[in-house]
Amino acid sequence: MVQTPQQRRANLKFAKENEARMGKSEDQIKKRAKVVAKSPISPIWLGLLAFVVFGGLVFEIISRIFLR
Repeated sequence: MVQTPQQRRANLKFAKENEARMGKSEDQIKKRAKVVAKSPISPIWLGLLAFVVFGGLVFEIISRIFLR
């Protein structure tokens, strides 16, 4: 079976990471690992929530100014 370019890149990345781990203890490997805090909500949902809240706020301000 022939690899697609995407599979080939993924395999090369995996091989490179495994090669970097060779000959090292588990403690050394864990120290190198970067801990990235991931948000529990996706940016799309966050943007939608901000649009609803701030959009409603803008419409409320406009209605209070012009409709007193």
